[in-house]
Amino acid sequence: MNLAARVTQIPTSLTLAISAKSKAMQADGLDVCSFSAGEPDFETPEHIKKAAKDALDQGKTRYGPAAGELRLREAIAQKLSEDNQLAYAANQIVVTNGGKHSLHNLMQILINPGDEVLIPAPYWLSYPEMVKLAEGVPVILPTTLKQNFKITPAQLQQAITPKAKLLVLNSPSNPTGMVYTAEELEALAQVILTHDLWVVSDEIYEKIIYDGAQHHSIGALSPEMLSRTFISNGFAKAYAMTGWRVGYLAGPLEALQAVGRMQSHTTSNVCSFAQHGAIAALKGPQDCVEIMRQAFAQRCTYIIERLRSIPGVTCPQPQGAFYVFANISAAGLSSMDFCQTLLEEHRVAAVPGLAFGADDCIRLSYATDMNTLEKGLDRLADFMKSRL
Repeated sequence: MNLAARVTQIPTSLTLAISAKSKAMQADGLDVCSFSAGEPDFETPEHIKKAAKDALDQGKTRYGPAAGELRLREAIAQKLSEDNQLAYAANQIVVTNGGKHSLHNLMQILINPGDEVLIPAPYWLSYPEMVKLAEGVPVILPTTLKQNFKITPAQLQQAITPKAKLLVLNSPSNPTGMVYTAEELEALAQVILTHDLWVVSDEIYEKIIYDGAQHHSIGALSPEMLSRTFISNGFAKAYAMTGWRVGYLAGPLEALQAVGRMQSHTTSNVCSFAQHGAIAALKGPQDCVEIMRQAFAQRCTYIIERLRSIPGVTCPQPQGAFYVFANISAAGLSSMDFCQTLLEEHRVAAVPGLAFGADDCIRLSYATDMNTLEKGLDRLADFMKSRL
């Protein structure tokens, strides 16, 4: 079959592929410790599930507005104002099929063939592929542990060409867990405004932060910066709602109207009763978010201490999200070979850093129980000992 070129250049998501392989091994009766999935291991809070069940009982199963239920968009606008100091009206928000869909939509309405999208690395593996699907050109800005895996204003300035259109920021970061400070964002904003760049801030992990770190939205720095900013977010990580597929995009009105038009011809509305669960997530008690955050913080402390005790492994201290990005170059293997051997011979599933633009690292998710963490890290330590 002669498939469209735009599809043939897009690889399968390595995170999903490795997660699927580990689940298949588990289904075959093998004891696999999986650190691959970016998914909270908690149940969706009861009041959110109840709201969706009530919506079903009330017959909320019909088509709705393509841009999302008005009550949900109003709740999101209120959340953005109160939590992030972002002044978006409800008509500047489109509810999408997860945060990933919001980013895909943005690329489709903003990027023309040949436009360059600046992506700091390590990056979430889907960013470059979304750009390619929009016939844009992903321009990777590599960072190092020495700079805490964050781009500098000078680095951004150097990467800008006449074709540069959009910068992708992800803070807290998947895969590194790094968080940009307000001062760092201010410095980047000066470059962005000087060159009339657009910026999309992926804030899906904003509620999962540790050790006094603070989340800041770059659009809140000034009215001028707000006018150049898109916000991508959703309910998957903070509220353990990964399978619900409810996210959103906020931004300038003209662009969001375009997103709404496009969505009306692609997916139409997000699942109607799931949106009622999302309303309950925002309007209901938030103690569930804090309980999960504290559990992740405890696991983060544990996994960092264990990894730093393993010869040949180095990793930075995450400030947010639920991942560690560990350097395993001392093992003398590419990240793909490392992860394949680790899974097949030691029954531990991790994601190769190659998927995130850093082949000397692996990503480990600690969104799992302590027993899995302990056992899996024992196996990782044995593997590293055999390689050194």
